[in-house]
Amino acid sequence: MSEKSSSFSIKHWSQDDQPREKLRDKGKAALSDAELVAILIGSGNRDESAVALCKRILASVDNNLSELGKLSVKQLMVFKGIGEAKAISIVAAMELGRRRRGEEALEKKKISSSKSVFELMQPVIGELSHEEFWIVYLNNSNKVIFKNQLSKGGITGTLVDVRLVLKQALEVGATGLILAHNHPSGTLKPSQADKQLTQKLKNAAESLDIKVLDHLIITEKAYFSFADENIL
Repeated sequence: MSEKSSSFSIKHWSQDDQPREKLRDKGKAALSDAELVAILIGSGNRDESAVALCKRILASVDNNLSELGKLSVKQLMVFKGIGEAKAISIVAAMELGRRRRGEEALEKKKISSSKSVFELMQPVIGELSHEEFWIVYLNNSNKVIFKNQLSKGGITGTLVDVRLVLKQALEVGATGLILAHNHPSGTLKPSQADKQLTQKLKNAAESLDIKVLDHLIITEKAYFSFADENIL
């Protein structure tokens, strides 16, 4: 490989010219349109980096993403370094963006009571034949940002990773947590393990100014709320 062509290998670029690393370290908003498209194609050609190539492609449509989305696979393949696979990646990404704009943003469900938690989680875990433990992450308006299964198969038989819960809370910007798990047996009485885990998560979250607002035990038609019973 010639010295000129090897200089366009990603490992020779400066940190600011490595779009994947820049997105990882600085966030998606820090990247230009060209850098985002460069991530899609991965590499440029012998004479220019992926970012430089994408700047040239965007310049051909007056740096307008809507116009870029109108280009066909064949039109994109006119550019040196854009083969069929790269062109298809760009077309697919532009189509996803178009479809996203066409969908209404989902209204975040607000948690106002233990009953609203039951209505949120009963369809997920209420009728399972095995036990699952979930965390519901809330913002400071008590609206659901994210919910995630933490373990499957029972609290006593499964290690619940408190660090993982808090890491996820920080990543999504949660200020409140609600714990929820099901009892396939139908009993609504919390076990000693249920109580210990709740306290463990509550104590750990408090150090990060994150509140554990409730813990629900859910069955097919009923629930038990730690908050309602004043044992949180």
